[in-house]
Amino acid sequence: MEFSIRTGIGYDVHRYAEGRELWLGGIKIDHPIGLLGHSDADVLIHALCDAILGAANLRDIGYHFPDTAGEYKDIDSKILLDRSMEILRNAGYEFGNADCTVCAEQPKINPYIPAMQATLAKVMKVDAGQISIKATTSEKMGFVGRMEGMSAYASVLIYKK
Repeated sequence: MEFSIRTGIGYDVHRYAEGRELWLGGIKIDHPIGLLGHSDADVLIHALCDAILGAANLRDIGYHFPDTAGEYKDIDSKILLDRSMEILRNAGYEFGNADCTVCAEQPKINPYIPAMQATLAKVMKVDAGQISIKATTSEKMGFVGRMEGMSAYASVLIYKK
């Protein structure tokens, strides 16, 4: 049965790493510690890509952009997002909206949210109002609370063109 409206959920996590830049939501954040990953480790974009691809039953980011492939080493995650949107649209779907949450003790994310929304919207060729980004901590509990890493969640709605 074909549905005209579908939803997807994405989740990603990356460890903090000294000597790495911190990229989040497609923008560089001035912070002394970055995230470790095969790409630029943009945890928010990775969760968003998974939600987009999953909503259309098109597998996940690791399937399309494996971390074992040299071509994706240190790649800008905005490129992965652009390609995920291309895959989505080629499958006959369009993006409706996203609701994203970044979970981190540091840095404080709220001041960067408008720039993230604008950047993601430009890459995705949608209106910034279609992308909600929220930030929270884990109240000093778990790996996020111990400042070992950062996580992000994304929920998206897509529809058949």
